[in-house]
Amino acid sequence: MTRIAGLAVVTLVVLIVAAPALAQPGDDGDGAVMRVFDHFLRKGGAITWFVLVPLSVATVALTIEYCLSIRRQTFVPPETYRTISSHLHKRAYAEAIEYAASEQSVLAGVVNTALLESRNGYAAMERAVEETLEENSARMMRKIEYLNVIGNISPMVGLFGTVYGMIGLFASIRVAGGMPEPARIADDISIALVTTFWGLLVAIPALSVFALFRNRIDVLTAECALAVDRLFSSFKPGAAPMPRPGPSAEPAAVQSA
Repeated sequence: MTRIAGLAVVTLVVLIVAAPALAQPGDDGDGAVMRVFDHFLRKGGAITWFVLVPLSVATVALTIEYCLSIRRQTFVPPETYRTISSHLHKRAYAEAIEYAASEQSVLAGVVNTALLESRNGYAAMERAVEETLEENSARMMRKIEYLNVIGNISPMVGLFGTVYGMIGLFASIRVAGGMPEPARIADDISIALVTTFWGLLVAIPALSVFALFRNRIDVLTAECALAVDRLFSSFKPGAAPMPRPGPSAEPAAVQSA
């Protein structure tokens, strides 16, 4: 969470610094120069400032954090696979358990849990592998669920802001006792729609990135299961001796990492 908070702060600073560069001249109803930055932020209201913009910053920060943590190197590191394979080939099971316990990858955690269950037979090892992989997959899915939540609530928050702005517009027309100038109405409606714009701007990337990481978790979990199955092939009843570790003995997913 500390890393995510740091990324959010950095992203917010970059947004504040870069926003003026996005400005472009335009002509508002009074003939004064208006900037895009002012229209989409300053006039967007409190819902834009305190809800939608922070959600967009959180989306960027979460995306960066997930790119760093949900990758092949954290699931099936080639070096970890080669080291564990070497220990198992030498029947140095204590060293394999000690090494796996010291590593932080998903592969190492699965191997460590399975080897600790080896005294209960291969069936117990299989159950340990399945349970550990399922637990890691569920943990990763819960981790990226924040993006799904942001992607689903942002359009509703934006719609709420638009409805609130339209209510204010019609109330001002009623108070004025007549139809104001069309240019003024167009400007007010444009500002009211800013929250919907921000809601969609946040939701579309958030849901897209959520789907991307969900698929990546599924693929990396399957690759990890394949690597573990290859490592424990010699433990299967009636299996041939384990091949010597080397590039040719590694699963294709590990070789390409």
